[in-house]
Amino acid sequence: MAFKRRGFVGLLAHFNRNRYPQLPSNSYISSFVSFSTLDLTKISSIREQPSYDQINHVSSNMDELSVLNVLSNLLPIHPKTSTYRPFAESSSEKQIQCREVGGYLRPAEKLRGVFLQKLSGKSAIESSLTATSVDLTLDIVAEVVNRGNLGREAMMNFFNWAVKQPSVPNDLQTYHIILRALGRRKFFKCMEEILNDMNKHGIHPSSETLSIAMDSYVRARRVSKAVQMFQRLEKFGSESDTESLNVLLCSLCQRSHVGTAYALFLALRRKMPFNRTTYSIIISGWSKIGRVSEIERTLKAMMEDELDPDCLTFSYLLEGLGRASRIEDAVEVFDQMLQKGCPPDTVAYNAMISNFLSVRDLDSSVKYYEKMLEMNCAPDLDTFTKLISVLLKSRRVADALEMFDEMLWRGIIPKTGVVTSFIEPLCNFGPPHAAMVIYKKARKVGCIISLKAYKLLLMRLSRFGKCGMVLKVWDEMQESGYSSDSDVYEFVVNGLCNIGQLENAALVMEESLCKGFCPSKFIYSKLNNKLIDASRVERAYKLFLKIKKARRAENSRRFWRANGWHF
Repeated sequence: MAFKRRGFVGLLAHFNRNRYPQLPSNSYISSFVSFSTLDLTKISSIREQPSYDQINHVSSNMDELSVLNVLSNLLPIHPKTSTYRPFAESSSEKQIQCREVGGYLRPAEKLRGVFLQKLSGKSAIESSLTATSVDLTLDIVAEVVNRGNLGREAMMNFFNWAVKQPSVPNDLQTYHIILRALGRRKFFKCMEEILNDMNKHGIHPSSETLSIAMDSYVRARRVSKAVQMFQRLEKFGSESDTESLNVLLCSLCQRSHVGTAYALFLALRRKMPFNRTTYSIIISGWSKIGRVSEIERTLKAMMEDELDPDCLTFSYLLEGLGRASRIEDAVEVFDQMLQKGCPPDTVAYNAMISNFLSVRDLDSSVKYYEKMLEMNCAPDLDTFTKLISVLLKSRRVADALEMFDEMLWRGIIPKTGVVTSFIEPLCNFGPPHAAMVIYKKARKVGCIISLKAYKLLLMRLSRFGKCGMVLKVWDEMQESGYSSDSDVYEFVVNGLCNIGQLENAALVMEESLCKGFCPSKFIYSKLNNKLIDASRVERAYKLFLKIKKARRAENSRRFWRANGWHF
């Protein structure tokens, strides 16, 4: 009988003698190590492997348990666990700690990774969270609860642990973070539990707290729940007064629930005192949909309560008249504002500028802008955004650039989306010179440029053959923290092809293939034809082989994913 040795030891020895007869019978462990360590070179830095002499020291008559304990140190660690349990537990078992892997994780990822272990019990979860040794801050708390896919219980367990840490203040700002996260995920029961805990700890909710909670219901189209919450605010340590009512009405009007807001307004009109803000909120809701008759009715009720409209109320009235296409009435109301002791402010001028822009009367809008400057009324970002956008759509590029310079001169820094809205129309017609002017000036003042804006610039510059500018913008995009995708590589290859730098274009395309981005047929055909026309057939053939391999891999990946295999 060949299996004279017992169990796994005899089986392994028989396997090595039959398959590798040149090896001595007492070196079957060594042969096993030699072939196993080929696959373990990548993890040699994570944990210490047994030496060759240590494995060779195992005698032929050793027991099965000792062999299994030795072989257990050679097996790779499972990716979901940080330690490997050998076949037989012993007191000298080594716990493998992957410190190198944990160093690549952000603090929020380490904390979220605790909940992937499916630990049972709050004490076990809190112990694992403490063991991460993360210097907890409010930013890290916000990142943990806002990103990822934590469940209801996981978010509550993490927050209850976080507020116990000395580095996290137990105040309203901390509670606002978890309230926003719970409301966004529609965990309304947990959100009310947090409000109850705040009341128990003596932390009374502010107007911002009530706005977060009630707006979460309204955003989820649970308007009745928001109204019910307003009616039982005493349970959460607040009062159902005029201030809290204004918070609810503002949320309803901003979410286009003006009818519900007006019905609540009428139901409570004689039960609690209203202020000027209450009426202005209702008027703003009607102005968004152009219901002038309802605006006039609310203004009449406001006058009955002996409350005079202010500039904000008149601004809402001007917006409503403009949306109802009653521009002449809006001009008449605007002229009467000064007579009623309410000189127009920036919001009122912006309303008139928007009204004339809606009827495509750009000259009248510019006149009101100039009148605004004469009255020493400072324009804001909304003013310049409206005027510059219309000037660009009208292709009055010089006037738009002049207005953009004035905006920067006044110290108004445009937001990321505003700069993108300026660059996009300039990349749809004509040379990219004006778009590059706005891009350079916005970047100079510290404005963050979006990835969409970078792609628009690269597309337009490559089409006009501005290769030097393409490479410069590409470098600045990567310096800003954006990674290149297939569209970016195609724009760069197209620009290099347009100026005849075929070798550089081929190198860029090979780089995109190495990163897993397969170019479109149009870009590849363009580069291939230009290489053949330049009598560089060998270079074109080598590139063809790489494209063929990349497309085969891409087609295979699509087939796998279509059948549920996500690699």
